[in-house]
Amino acid sequence: MNSPTTDLSFPHNWSAKILPHPPLILPTRQFIYPKKAEDIGRGALEVMIRPAASEPFLGTFALGFADLAAPSGLWSSPDPDWLCAVAGGYAYLVNTSRPEQFEQIEYRPVQQVRALPCHGLLVFAGHHALQAWGAARKVWETERLSSEGVEITRIEGNHLEGIGWDMIADRDVPFTIDLRTGARIKLRGQAAETE
Repeated sequence: MNSPTTDLSFPHNWSAKILPHPPLILPTRQFIYPKKAEDIGRGALEVMIRPAASEPFLGTFALGFADLAAPSGLWSSPDPDWLCAVAGGYAYLVNTSRPEQFEQIEYRPVQQVRALPCHGLLVFAGHHALQAWGAARKVWETERLSSEGVEITRIEGNHLEGIGWDMIADRDVPFTIDLRTGARIKLRGQAAETE
C-alpha cells in the first residue's frame, strides 16, 4: 500500500487517524468493512475514528490491491457525518455516527478520488467511468469514458476534464463532464453542448 492521502476539504463531525497497525488495546467498538472478515486477509487500512457525538471506534478497511498506483487514504465527504476511506483502491463511505451503515463504491479499483466542496461532490474514477457522491449519496455516474483507465486532468467551473484510453483508436481521448449532471459534453470550438 502506498503512502495514504488525507483530504479533509469538506467540513466534518469526526476526527480520524490512520494507524500503522492495529492497536494493542482494542476499543470497545470495532467494525470491519466490508463485513466479511476473510476480506481483510490481503491486508487492511486500520483507522481510529472519533465521531463528535459518540464513542470512538476502530475501522478496519479491506485492502483492494497492494499496487502502489492504487490510492489509499481518508477523505471527508459532502455529509459531515460520513467519512470516505480508500484501501488499495477499494473505497468505502461510512456513517461515523452509525458505523454499521456504510457503502462500498462498486469500482474495483478506484483509481482517483477528488473532493469538490464547491460542487458538494466526492468524485471517484474507475477504469471505465466516473461516479459522484453527494450528501444524498450517489448523485450520478457517467457513461463509459474509456476502454481501460480514466484520468481526471482538470476541473474548471462546472466542467471536469479528463482522458480515457480508446482501444479502437489506440490512443488517449479527452472528455469533458458536466459536474451538475454527469453528462458528457461535446465541445465544438468554444461552445459546449450537453448530450
